[in-house]
Amino acid sequence: MYEWVTSISAWLIPFMIVFIPLYAAFKKVPVYETFIDGAKDGFGTAINIIPHLVGMMVAISMFRASGAMDMLASLIRPLFDSLHIPSEVLPLGLLRPLTGAGSLAFTTELIKTYGPDSMIGRIASTIQGSTDTTLYVLTVYFGAVGIRKSKYALKVGLFSDLVGFMAAIIICLFVFGS
Repeated sequence: MYEWVTSISAWLIPFMIVFIPLYAAFKKVPVYETFIDGAKDGFGTAINIIPHLVGMMVAISMFRASGAMDMLASLIRPLFDSLHIPSEVLPLGLLRPLTGAGSLAFTTELIKTYGPDSMIGRIASTIQGSTDTTLYVLTVYFGAVGIRKSKYALKVGLFSDLVGFMAAIIICLFVFGS
């Protein structure tokens, strides 16, 4: 079964890259012109979301540089320690909703320091896959389509990140032992 899935995975993207333009040409769709029109629309969308991205990056930088993230982590750390949860993953839980690149860099550092097969490495990897960059998603996708009222989406997204963070810890502790 594993070999079958691996073979399909290896050939699926090249197949799609060849099949889609051929199918479009067969259906008499002007492939190149359609691609160019899509690229023009994409460029306009990129221009429209730049102010949103700049605002988000400034807010994240201010949050980290002000020491607010470290202060928040130091407030939560005693709870983690009392529950025997590795507190080294706590900053990842705070970073992940804010920045994908920053959280990936932090996960990489945790794995370099503690190893990929350590409990901290496993929890960090699971958190990375179980949560999302909520503020980035709201900024880019909501900004691209012009949604301004994102209060409820922000609450639900951050709550989902919290649930994913806690579930990743609980499942890793359960599966891999403490």
